[in-house]
Amino acid sequence: MNIALLGIGRMGLPMGRRLCEAGHTVHVWNRTRNKAEALIPYGAHVHESPADAAKLADVVITMLDHGGVVAEVLFGLGTADAMREGSLMLDMSSIKPIEARDHAARLSERGVDYLDAPVSGGTVGAEQGTLAIMVGGKAANFERALPVLQAMGRATHVGPTGSGQLTKLANQIIVGATIGVVAEALLLCERGGANMGKVKEAITGGFADSRILQVHGQRMVERDFAPRARMTVQLKDLRNALATSAEIGFEAPITSLFEQLYADGVAHGLSDLDHAGLFVELASRNGMS
Repeated sequence: MNIALLGIGRMGLPMGRRLCEAGHTVHVWNRTRNKAEALIPYGAHVHESPADAAKLADVVITMLDHGGVVAEVLFGLGTADAMREGSLMLDMSSIKPIEARDHAARLSERGVDYLDAPVSGGTVGAEQGTLAIMVGGKAANFERALPVLQAMGRATHVGPTGSGQLTKLANQIIVGATIGVVAEALLLCERGGANMGKVKEAITGGFADSRILQVHGQRMVERDFAPRARMTVQLKDLRNALATSAEIGFEAPITSLFEQLYADGVAHGLSDLDHAGLFVELASRNGMS
C-alpha cells in the first residue's frame, strides 16, 4: 500500500521502519525534517508538508503528541483536504475519545474513513513489531487496515469510533497506577531494611508479579529513569481519562489520586524522566535518595 506516516518521533521512527520493511511504499513527514530523514535508508520518501505526504496515500497514519496537534495537522495544515476520497485515516496517537469521534465525523464529510488505533508497548514494542493496537471504528475498515497494522503489532477491534482511545485510557490507568504501587511497595521494603532487588526476585512468579514489576520495577532497582515514556505523557493520559470520566458521568477516585501524584512529580522537576520516575517523587516524600 501507499502509506503516509505523519509524526516521526520515538515511536514513529521504528513504526515507519517496520512499514518499510513490510514492503509498503511509505511517505513521511515530521515538523523537524531530520527526524523524518532517518527513514530514508529504509526506502521512505520525505515530504515538506503533511498534505504532500498524504495526497497519494491509501492509508494515512498519525503518531503525534496529543489531540490538539492531531487536529492541527489534519485540519490546520491541509492534510484532510489533500486526502483522496475513499482513503483511510489511522490515528495511532493517544487522544481523547471525544476528539477521535470529532475527527472521524469531519473526515467522513470529505469521504475519508477513520479508525482510532492507539498503541501500547513502548519503543521496544515498536522496534520489535509487537505493539498492542486497540482499534475503534467500523469492522470493515478494521479488516481493510489489518495488512498495515500487522506490520506493527497485534491489533484488536474493540468497538465503534472512540473505543480504541477509551481502551488506551484503561491501559494507561492500569500502567500508571501499577507503577505507583510497585514504587511504594519497593520503597517500603528498602526503608525497612530489605534489599529491593531481592524483594522483586521473591515476588516474581506470585500473584503480585506483573510486567510492570519486571520492567519498571527493575528500572527502580537500578535507578534507571532514562525516558522511554515520559512522566508528562503518563500525566497527559491520566488527565484524558479523568476528562472522559467527567464526560460520561463516571467517578474515578483511583485515577484522580495518581493524576495528582504524577502532577506533583512533574511540578518537582521530573518531567523528563521515564514514568517509572514516580519512584523518585515517592522516595523524595519519604526523605530517601
